[in-house]
Amino acid sequence: MIDVIVIGGGHAGIEAALACARMKKETVLYTLHIDMIATMPCNPSVGGPAKGIVVREIDALGGEMGRAADATALQFKMLNTTKGPGVQSLRVQSDKIAYKKYMQDVVLHQEHLSVREACVEKVLAEEGKIKGVLLSDGTIEEAKIVIITSGTFMSSNILVGHTSTPGGPDGEPTTPNLSQSLRDLGLRTFRLKTGTPARVLTDSIDFSKAEVQPGTDDFVCFSEDTKSILPFEEQEVCYLTYTTPKTHEIIRSNLGESAMYSGLVKGVGPRYCPSIEDKLVRFADKPRHQIFLEPESRSLDTTYIQGFSTSMPHDVQEQMLKSLPGLENCVIKKYAYAIEYDAVDPLQCKASLENKIIENLFTAGQINGTSGYEEAAAQGLMAGINASLKLEGKEPLILHRDEAYIGVMIDDLVTKGTKEPYRLLTSRAEYRLLLRHDNADARLTQYGYDAGLIGEERYRRFTEKQEKIKNGLEKVKEIRFTPKSEVNEYLQLLGYAPLKEGCSAADLLKRPKVKLADLAPYIGETIDPEAARQIEIEIKYEGYIERQKRQVDQYKKMEKHKIPNWMDYDEVPSLRLEARQKLKAFRPVSVGQASRISGVSPADISVLLVYLEHESHMRDLKKE
Repeated sequence: MIDVIVIGGGHAGIEAALACARMKKETVLYTLHIDMIATMPCNPSVGGPAKGIVVREIDALGGEMGRAADATALQFKMLNTTKGPGVQSLRVQSDKIAYKKYMQDVVLHQEHLSVREACVEKVLAEEGKIKGVLLSDGTIEEAKIVIITSGTFMSSNILVGHTSTPGGPDGEPTTPNLSQSLRDLGLRTFRLKTGTPARVLTDSIDFSKAEVQPGTDDFVCFSEDTKSILPFEEQEVCYLTYTTPKTHEIIRSNLGESAMYSGLVKGVGPRYCPSIEDKLVRFADKPRHQIFLEPESRSLDTTYIQGFSTSMPHDVQEQMLKSLPGLENCVIKKYAYAIEYDAVDPLQCKASLENKIIENLFTAGQINGTSGYEEAAAQGLMAGINASLKLEGKEPLILHRDEAYIGVMIDDLVTKGTKEPYRLLTSRAEYRLLLRHDNADARLTQYGYDAGLIGEERYRRFTEKQEKIKNGLEKVKEIRFTPKSEVNEYLQLLGYAPLKEGCSAADLLKRPKVKLADLAPYIGETIDPEAARQIEIEIKYEGYIERQKRQVDQYKKMEKHKIPNWMDYDEVPSLRLEARQKLKAFRPVSVGQASRISGVSPADISVLLVYLEHESHMRDLKKE
């Protein structure tokens, strides 16, 4: 019997299969086509706001996405550098062909992992527990655990204009029976919609009419294992153009031709990555919208038209694209389309991503209602880790909201659910100053090491780095400057008055313009550059960080307040009907989790706390 079967070779399936195999579980990955593993059917990029921090977290836990993105990037760009560290994030423009080849090579050569081409027709279970899967050729494969990472392939339809054609992304076949088998087992499914823009021949674009968007001229990367990146002078540039009044006129006059507005689309599309026609309807007051022109690969002759997703007929797409500055004479190599597919209700998932209805069934990625490669990869990694831990008889790894964006995402999904494709945003994280790009390794490497996904050499480097940060923090707090110190020259250059009394280097660092690297000559020694960035952030934002840590303490108190199995919400007096219904349906494991369920108010939580305290007291008295 197979330990773990993973269904789907997208970004979630890759990380799930690799995690299981690296944790020494005999794993089989089923995919429709091996040469389509790790395909980027939409945006040829990795990272972005919040998403880039997720990739850092994947790397810290021992996942593969960060290494792959670094190794195959065409451009590295640090975003939001003029803002605080809590929202700074890395984005790379990927070579989609190189990325795919990199990941396929890793997957196909991973010990304990077999990759097989087949279509999974059904998930099989007995008495509420996974038995295995049924393949389209009639073969039954038994497994202890099944992880479904089917992406947008479950009962999917490609939508263009007034036409709907069964199929997955990039013309791939769909899996028409899998979602029905899940419904037969008691899982709830719903329809979602997403889409992708056109690809245009690069040579047909006049880039002189667009604005150049260069990368970041610095050593920035996702993975702690990355030692070198593509030199800045060899990196590709992206370009920015805008929609025009003519573009808007064409779209508005053809809204009825769009699958989105013709009534053909039944699923809900992404709020934060809408089609261009949806943008015009939602934001009718905006005179123009940004459109980014992004290279797809050095081995391809196409450019990705980011921000121009549509389900318009092909002839209308031609008109729309040719109304954009620089694209007047463009040649479309691949038309845009929308895709509609089945997803499962994430409210039926545990925080481990195991299904509540069927034991040993895990789901990860777009099947759980998310959008984005990064969100998918993170879920796949967590599903793989937790599947392996369950086989070992161990408790699951549950990342909390103060520990990782991954924890924020999974908690949002399993406590609030989603009715539209879920996308991670920095605004979803209450403690985002603690969840930064620079400290992902500090937050999560220990978990990756404990799971067996971080090797000894990397763990040694990690502990050494943390020691440098600790020592550096102590040093800048200990070193003091007098009013006669030479540091006054540096302060005056920055526009500050000379010191009137002694202060520490840490006190100076709290001033906005002061940099730790600049203080090195006056400190008398150089602080390790790897550690310097974190030291500087910890000092400059000390007050804000401490405030968030106090908020976390309150959050943890609520999480530690467990709700016992004997809880009968119908017996709780003064509990509102909506809250009663939601709590009965969800069965939260803690008061903290109960507080995050949609429809449960702070007043309901107060009532619940009073009742729990009273009932616990009464039960203790009975025991006496």
